[in-house]
Amino acid sequence: MSAIAYLNLDGVAEQAIEFYAEALIANEVKKVKFKDFPQDPNYPLPEDELNMIMESSIEFAGGKIMLSDILPSMKRVTGEVVKGNNVLISLVIEDKQKLEEYFNNLSVGGYVTMPLSSMPWSSCFGMLVDKFGIVWKFNSDADLFLDKIIADKMKSDYGD
Repeated sequence: MSAIAYLNLDGVAEQAIEFYAEALIANEVKKVKFKDFPQDPNYPLPEDELNMIMESSIEFAGGKIMLSDILPSMKRVTGEVVKGNNVLISLVIEDKQKLEEYFNNLSVGGYVTMPLSSMPWSSCFGMLVDKFGIVWKFNSDADLFLDKIIADKMKSDYGD
């Protein structure tokens, strides 16, 4: 089992799929629109909602993100889609060249909040907000940092 980021968008999922698939050099893209499923005749969806994305996935470099549109007719149940820092996607990739490529691709139309640089916890770390308002964090060696901190803590807790 793995955890993945799931993005709910406000009618722009198809555009986001195209952008992320290209920016992340996707291996595989799957998408299903609401019109691809039989509709309940008692509750027909408006034409514009039928063309929205019901479910999608983008696979890249061993990772996956999923996206869908929140239908306007469902917002009284789901609530409004709010852009902000409630969703963050973290890419942990040891290959710094690939990390930089993704960083540059995803920054197109968005803005960089922290350029890629060496930090005490990572030899290559950065953050950006893409053109859809999604926050991305890039880290070349987060696992090494976590392992070292945990090992150091265990040594100090139990002595060696």
